[in-house]
Amino acid sequence: MEIVHGNRGLCAQPCRLPYELYEEGEKKPLNRGYLLSPRDLNGTAFLPDLIRCGVTSLKIEGRLKNPEYVAEVTRYYRKYIDLVYDNISLENDEIKKLIKTEILKVNESTGMNDKEEITQVFNRGGFSSGHLSNAENTNLVFKQKSNNMGIFAGKIQKINTNKGYLTIELKHHVSIGDRIGIGSKTYTISELMQNGNNIKKATNGMIVEIGRMRGELSIGDNVYKIESKPLSTFLSQTFTQEKEFKKIPIKAKINIEENKFISLDVEGYKNTIYENTSFRVTSTEKPEKAINNPISSQRIKDQISKTGNTEFEFKEIIVNLGEDLFIPKISILNDLRRQALEGLEQMAIRKMTRTINSTIVKPKDVLKTAPSPTLSLLLNTISLEYNYNNLENIDKLYIPLKFFIQKQYENIIKSLCKNYNTYIYMPSIIRDNKNFNISEIIKNFKIKGAVISNIAQIKLFPKLELIGNYTLNTFNSFSQDELNELGLNTYTISPELNKSEVLNLIDSSMLPSELIVYGKLPLMTNNYCYLSSTNKCYKDCTKLCQKNTKYYLKDRLGYEFRIVTDSIYNLTTIYNSKTTSIKYNKFKVNSIRIDILDEKPEDIQNIVNTIKNGERFEGDEYTNGKIK
Repeated sequence: MEIVHGNRGLCAQPCRLPYELYEEGEKKPLNRGYLLSPRDLNGTAFLPDLIRCGVTSLKIEGRLKNPEYVAEVTRYYRKYIDLVYDNISLENDEIKKLIKTEILKVNESTGMNDKEEITQVFNRGGFSSGHLSNAENTNLVFKQKSNNMGIFAGKIQKINTNKGYLTIELKHHVSIGDRIGIGSKTYTISELMQNGNNIKKATNGMIVEIGRMRGELSIGDNVYKIESKPLSTFLSQTFTQEKEFKKIPIKAKINIEENKFISLDVEGYKNTIYENTSFRVTSTEKPEKAINNPISSQRIKDQISKTGNTEFEFKEIIVNLGEDLFIPKISILNDLRRQALEGLEQMAIRKMTRTINSTIVKPKDVLKTAPSPTLSLLLNTISLEYNYNNLENIDKLYIPLKFFIQKQYENIIKSLCKNYNTYIYMPSIIRDNKNFNISEIIKNFKIKGAVISNIAQIKLFPKLELIGNYTLNTFNSFSQDELNELGLNTYTISPELNKSEVLNLIDSSMLPSELIVYGKLPLMTNNYCYLSSTNKCYKDCTKLCQKNTKYYLKDRLGYEFRIVTDSIYNLTTIYNSKTTSIKYNKFKVNSIRIDILDEKPEDIQNIVNTIKNGERFEGDEYTNGKIK
């Protein structure tokens, strides 16, 4: 696992790698496998609820998938979205029953039902309902495999090593041309037999032989069908053959009059993205007087209607045509149509594009940096066994919200609030505020301000100093200016920025900045507990998170990643295996921040003193964290 620009499209997909889960001091792992790899989401059962609550757009993930996957998933969701709308007068439960019935109907072209087809094109151990349900989800992660699982087709019962024949009792139908997976190997079925006779396809329950299979195969191995030839053939028609696809209706008016340049006006209809959008284009040529065969209105309509593979379709064409006129080149109409459609599209884009007025910040307007930056200390974890009250040279103390609402921490937190300028450090994700009351916390504790991790949290602290966390992803001066307008007093520089980006960011803003100079940075925050394998606490949970111990994930290279659970919000934060440490002198920031995870008070003081003196702290877990 490594830190990458995950917020800017450069995720290295560490969630698809194998890990082992350990309790500190134990040699035997609590769990192992692809522990971070979630099953793909299938929200079909929730479509009635989503549509009724006002969702008007659904996003389908398919950036790294093949065309067959995209074709099947879009076909599938189009079908069930339409089914919901066609039956919207029914109760949700009735619509869901219709979905369950429809999803099991067999498609004659593929021999599979919709449930099988959507599973066939790609699945990781089946599907998950994600976080759409109120119930706990113990099927969110599939630890056995991180890529396409396919559909279970049966187990190898017998192997003829001389001919390469595998005998299988089928649990799912197969055909010549299907691809199957056995272990890490994949094969294409080129020979399929029953009782010594060649067949083209076989159904569930049949005992068959699949020929020409070589490799390290064993009796009892699972066989998965990872690609269906009939399904691939059916789906490929949607993107390899010419089809009529849904188009946007528009209308046109063309003027062809003697001694005048030909003009074409196009306009969008109501309730489309082209509503109140129009465009006019005029030719550089004029029609001529016809001698024998003047052009007809129908001929003009037929030519203008040829929108080809564009997104448009003319539903109405008005032709204003003078008498006995002739157009010397029919390509004139083609050019007018092409220019008009391109112009209409550009007009719509302009209407929907937001413009930002550039602000030039003069050097004299930029907030002057203090000679010596203030120092902020974040306690990601707090041990009841430690006394943090003797720490020195701390200007601001950040304490996570969860400690303010747990009774066992009340005394130690009140003591820290008296001795330091204390700020509530807000989590990235809050489902609701049932577990806490900010007004009560501010009333019971001496609070100076808050570190907010998303902009929705601003309204929770109307009268306190606000520090924007690095999770706000402030990458440019426009973001800074917006945060300033929202009332923030300081922003935290994102650890994803390189040295030149940080310098430019500091120089371009009037908003004070804070730089994280030490600590194990969070790599992921997940709505999932790796100790209980669920996204929510449940009745029979063993509550390992409440034990006074530490847990970590170990990757295939032996690196250990500390995990910290938050049972209040059902979150798990995964921290980097190594500590980032930066010498901040070259950065004219207003504040520096130290993130503490498991360090003891005496170690914290050593780190603070070293960094306060302008040095870079280099402990046993130090990694070269210089911003490059």
